[in-house]
Order: sequence, then structure tokens, then C-alpha cells
Amino acid sequence: MSGIPKDPFMLYSFVNTMLRDKFSSLEELCSAYDADPDEIIEKLRTAGFEYDVEMNQFG
Repeated sequence: MSGIPKDPFMLYSFVNTMLRDKFSSLEELCSAYDADPDEIIEKLRTAGFEYDVEMNQFG
């Protein structure tokens, strides 16, 4: 997960910004950053955030 923040709150902000501005899906973002989408989903879930596929955002 090179270039992706480790802190869950920084990760939340980073991922949502990238999904809004650059990537059309979490899978596309993860492919670009060589990251595991399940790992990101789980890390953000433990911080209280859930991924909404239709909105393409964590909330």
C-alpha cells in the first residue's frame, strides 16, 4: 500500500478524495496504488466507516 496513509482517519480522507476526483471505483484506486480493497474496507470499518458502492464513497 505504498503512498496510502496508514492512519484510518487520514486514509478515510485520502480515499474519499481520490474516489471523488480521480477514480471511478475502489478497485481502480487499489489497482493504481497496489493495495488490497478488502484491507482498506476493513481498516475503515474498524474506524466506523462503511463503503457505499453506489455513492463510491466511505461514510
